[in-house]
Amino acid sequence: MLGVGQQFPSFDVTATVSTDVNHAFAQVTNATYKGRWLVVFFWPKDFTFVCPTEISAFGDANKAFVDRDAQVLGASIDSEYVHLAWRQSNNDLKELPFPMLADVKRELVSALGILDPEAGVAQRATYIVDPSGKIRFASVTDLNVGRNVEEVLRVLDALQNGGLCPCNWHKGEKTITVS
Repeated sequence: MLGVGQQFPSFDVTATVSTDVNHAFAQVTNATYKGRWLVVFFWPKDFTFVCPTEISAFGDANKAFVDRDAQVLGASIDSEYVHLAWRQSNNDLKELPFPMLADVKRELVSALGILDPEAGVAQRATYIVDPSGKIRFASVTDLNVGRNVEEVLRVLDALQNGGLCPCNWHKGEKTITVS
């Protein structure tokens, strides 16, 4: 698995960006959000049970990410058409404010090292990538365990702060000063 300090892999995928069939799809690459922080999270597959709880939580928190100049990107190995059908049929996903990447060739999950060897799907991974494309945070949980979006925001705040942030640090709190 690629980790902290490594470059996030190049990618060029079709993404589902709307429930309107006439405007549902867009190509998304590394260059699409050049110069911005990226929060890229992967879920195993569409039309499951834990995944929509996380996806909608990232959607609910999207403004907080945008306020931090970060672009959220969600991804799975499902096609853009499956993403579209899921968004159209699930009320919690209809108005998602971020692209759902379709890594159908499994190129991105393979390059990251997060293709689950038994299930053949993306592992439940989260990456925070700085504006230069360097991975600054990487986390993977069991396929059955959802992640905590507030923790992802907290880590993004700490990374953007640039100081030494102690355990459980939150934006606005004191950082550690070394004398």
